[in-house]
Amino acid sequence: MTTALHSRPGRRKTLQEASLLEGPMLLLRSIRGFRTNQSLIWLATVPVALFGLSIFTFAAKAGPGLGDLTGPQAASFLADNLWLFIATILVIFMNAGFAMVEAGMCRSKNAVNILAKNLFVFALAVTAYWFIGYSLMYGDSQVGGFFFFNQLFFDPDPSGALACAAEGNTGCLVPSVDFLFQAAFAGTAATIVSGLVAERVKFGEFVIFAIVLSGIIYPISGSWQWNGDGFLGGLGFIDFAGSSIVHSVGGWAGLVGAMMLGPRIGKYVDGKAQAMPGHSMAIATLGALILWIGWYGFNPGSELAMDEYVAYVAVTTTLAAAGGAIAATVLSTLTSGKPDLTMIINGILAGLVSITAGCGNMTFVGSWVAGAVGGIIVVFAVAALDAAEIDDPVGAFSVHGVCGVWGTVVIGLWGVEGMDPGAAGIGLFNGGGITQLLVQAFGAGCYAVWTIVTCWIAWSIIGGLFGGIRVSEEEETQGLDIGEHGMEAYPDFASAK
Repeated sequence: MTTALHSRPGRRKTLQEASLLEGPMLLLRSIRGFRTNQSLIWLATVPVALFGLSIFTFAAKAGPGLGDLTGPQAASFLADNLWLFIATILVIFMNAGFAMVEAGMCRSKNAVNILAKNLFVFALAVTAYWFIGYSLMYGDSQVGGFFFFNQLFFDPDPSGALACAAEGNTGCLVPSVDFLFQAAFAGTAATIVSGLVAERVKFGEFVIFAIVLSGIIYPISGSWQWNGDGFLGGLGFIDFAGSSIVHSVGGWAGLVGAMMLGPRIGKYVDGKAQAMPGHSMAIATLGALILWIGWYGFNPGSELAMDEYVAYVAVTTTLAAAGGAIAATVLSTLTSGKPDLTMIINGILAGLVSITAGCGNMTFVGSWVAGAVGGIIVVFAVAALDAAEIDDPVGAFSVHGVCGVWGTVVIGLWGVEGMDPGAAGIGLFNGGGITQLLVQAFGAGCYAVWTIVTCWIAWSIIGGLFGGIRVSEEEETQGLDIGEHGMEAYPDFASAK
């Protein structure tokens, strides 16, 4: 028989005796000034007051134009900008996913170096993109369709967006919100490079390259499609969210760096690739899931408005990721005898990259198939790079470079005109002819050539100025954590030599 313990009548409960629900109220009442119900009611009005203040502040900064909008216009304007801001946060959070996948798939003695690169590179990318990159990407045409620029920094004046909304248009974005979204994409391109050059590149030389890539190389090529007056856009090239513009550019840039660095010590012996297992597949798996979630900002956010098509893009993105995971798992099981977790991870990412360009121009069936083919491609691409003795520790080029090209080209195979049911086919297998396929292949080729040439020049100059881009043999053997940063990720355990 058990008995319930009750407080003595007239005695206030202590915090130790309170339940989980009663605890916060007791804690508040213990503070002088918050002991009455009236005080608590006033406290509850604080969030409402802050919300009202934020609206007032926005209206004051925006000027009288915001007040000129009708109710539906204002609601649409705020919804579009709020959605893009949320999507931006998701894309920025992808940096955590990239860091975890890369760190988990590499050795523990280099974990600090990898985490430092992935964290610091976003700060560098945002700064470089703010200083010059945004203008190079969305400025005024200087060389018809190829080069754009108007000024350093960017103009945050919201009046144009307000005038756009007053005309009843959707997707009228405040420049500051648009800039932040675009800067997050620039950071993604630079982060991809980190995986390809992991465990052997000098930290300082890498961050200099990241500045050049995110501030100059990526924005110039991105303007060819996304500026509105770019020559690829004029040809009808389609890259909705950046399979080529972001992912293949990052992949090609990293490939050049990996080839110039050479493989890690001990990676290839007598022409055969040696396994260098990552130190934490748990971290890598969590990173992959974070990237999958972040992709809902990457692809649906690229609709640049909160409309009926956002959910459609989210579904095509999900189906492609699922197709990539299933195909890569089945193929890796057939080739190695057992399902390989690293291939499941890369299969998911390959599917996501494969749909990024065409997430607004694919049917649901086409999206799943595109992702599945990407999952198959990534398994063979990893093997091909090993055969060529190009050391890619995390499979970054196979995922972002190769599947970035595939995701661009597949639109020309079975893409459709848009997201409406019954949309006309533009791909070869949907009766659209070969024109779109040729345009997509040409665009993917332009990004490959541009990135390879410019990044080879950039890596060469940086290496020439600073005595090479690779750490010493002693430092690589000891681990970059100690040599480059003077610390260890796991100090309570012996460092892996």
